[in-house]
Amino acid sequence: MTLEERLQRLEDDRSIRDLKARYLRACDTKDPATVRDCLLPEGAVIAYDGFPPFADRDAFVAIYAEMGCAPGIFDIHHGANGVITFDGDSRATGQWSLLFHNINLASRTLTQMGVEYDDVYVKQGGRWWIAETRSRRLSCLIHSVDGEGRPAVTVMGEAPATFG
Repeated sequence: MTLEERLQRLEDDRSIRDLKARYLRACDTKDPATVRDCLLPEGAVIAYDGFPPFADRDAFVAIYAEMGCAPGIFDIHHGANGVITFDGDSRATGQWSLLFHNINLASRTLTQMGVEYDDVYVKQGGRWWIAETRSRRLSCLIHSVDGEGRPAVTVMGEAPATFG
């Protein structure tokens, strides 16, 4: 690999990491337009454990906006341990660990999950996109909070089959 190719690979790696961070941050800040802009315009695949699969970004963003952007929903997506593998100049895969924390005032619950992402990235039009993103839940801790503010564990270990 030439020095120029190595430099381009480093720049592409950084762009993909920034893309994933921008996506997770947009999820936390309730920014559906930015979430949408991170996903491949045509044919994006979103398959998150516990949710129905999506074959286009607009259907996913609509559900995200409805569920994730509702008043009284507060999320933190803390992504780490990213491993990027290149399959050429315009395709890469990524694995990420995620610590997800959710406060839901309507249901009076606190949810914490350990999640693993498997992503596919493609470079089109000079920029990187998330073409596929899949997740699987590894652990789940849900507390319900009573009227006095006391939490009680309702789920510990495996996550329920669906959320929402």
